[in-house]
Amino acid sequence: MSLLSVPTTSALPSLQLIPATHPAVTRILYRLTRLSLLSLVLDWLDERNQETSAPYLLTSDDEDDEQDFYPPASSLRALREVYTDLQARKGSKRDVVDRILEGDWRDGISLYQLAMADMQYLYDHPASQKWTALKIVRLSTELSAPSGTEKNSIPRFHPATFLRNLQREALPDVKAHYNLDRHPTLPLLILRVFILESPYNTGLALHSVKERTTFDGSKTFYVAFPDASPYIYVSLASSPSAAPGLVSSAADNNSLRKLMLEGIPKAFSKPRDRFKLEGTSLSARNLDALVERRGGGRTNAAGGGWSVYADDKKKGSDNPLNVQLPTPESSILEDDQEEKDSTEKKLGMKRKRVDDPSVVKRRRLVAKGRFGSTAKAGDGKGIERLDVRLEDHFPIVSALPDDEADAAETGEPIRKDKKQKGRRSTITLELDRTEEEDELASDGWRPDVRITFHGQHVFAGIKELVEAGVIDGEKMPGWMTGEEGISVGIVKDGRIKGNKGSGL
Repeated sequence: MSLLSVPTTSALPSLQLIPATHPAVTRILYRLTRLSLLSLVLDWLDERNQETSAPYLLTSDDEDDEQDFYPPASSLRALREVYTDLQARKGSKRDVVDRILEGDWRDGISLYQLAMADMQYLYDHPASQKWTALKIVRLSTELSAPSGTEKNSIPRFHPATFLRNLQREALPDVKAHYNLDRHPTLPLLILRVFILESPYNTGLALHSVKERTTFDGSKTFYVAFPDASPYIYVSLASSPSAAPGLVSSAADNNSLRKLMLEGIPKAFSKPRDRFKLEGTSLSARNLDALVERRGGGRTNAAGGGWSVYADDKKKGSDNPLNVQLPTPESSILEDDQEEKDSTEKKLGMKRKRVDDPSVVKRRRLVAKGRFGSTAKAGDGKGIERLDVRLEDHFPIVSALPDDEADAAETGEPIRKDKKQKGRRSTITLELDRTEEEDELASDGWRPDVRITFHGQHVFAGIKELVEAGVIDGEKMPGWMTGEEGISVGIVKDGRIKGNKGSGL
């Protein structure tokens, strides 16, 4: 460790060691399960990672210490065999952590190793972070947009160049550690950014055990880059690695994260070709749902019932145009036929029971036509929350007067909230007509109604309600089927719009 630290603009090096006795190291390792921790250690022992995660091995100059509870191994191969044997037999996680910190990595854990541990926890717990989808768009200025380019074209992403440009946007008194990792199952890259409030990038800024704010989990966030997509997914929520009772300035953390977020489009930009980020009103804890709705595939603009058109293997039965729903007239004819064959005399038309097979079949067909191939309970692409605010005009309900003779004479409807008996005077009718015109002239009254759907898979739950007959699938608005691909929106004049300029 250097005894002198000089302020610098470079990032934190991945091989920088943190003392094994640091409480943040123990906290991060204990979050993993025993199997995940052993699998992570075997990755550390890989030949390709020895530059940043080399263990403590026995050399020719070292003497055997009989009091050493975890004697060092003589080679990487022997150490790999030790941890492979630990995988084969049962044991406690505490023994594994103690062997790592007190034995094989007693000199310290590198920033790269801690980043791998954080990423392993993210893969083991996909819902631990809440992601927000943002769109990368080119600035529509005459000087910035080159000729022959589209406004919404995908910028070229080169990891090394992007990280170098992103580091230039950081403040000189702030250092960050960047780690890029490929998601094991999804087509995207995940960038882990750890922010350190220090102008130094040496061990003096990391070796302080008392300064726990150095590893405050709120200073760690993730950015996911899906393949061939103009979107990115940003996680700005606090990491669960933060210690309980940790005192930190929320305002400072938010300003640091905001600074790094503003630097992302600048890192994509180059002279005469500038980009910016726009909101999409889509947030979820499920990365699969974001890749489905804001990825590089054909499903971005094919939500709900339109999803069948995005499927490469189209089937005739899945096409909503081929779904033949029974018409109301045919249902009435069937009811009339049943009435004629019945021995019991009925005064009115018989109505089918809710549990009638034909009624259940019709509801399932309606749900299939409205949701298409989406909203399946076990597809792993669910959105946990849907917030909608209704700003439509409050309907003015009019009703016929009780006395038909009065209706014939006046020719004016009586408002439903006006409970009057007898003939209404001409002055009253004129005042009511003026009041209605004033309401329409002032854009009417728009009540503030907020609807929130919450669950593991919101749209799958709505689909089940349609099949159960709780929700009328034919009259249900399109935003309840996930067609818009948003999780926050405003309904105005019958159309849903994204929140805060999502572009819808």
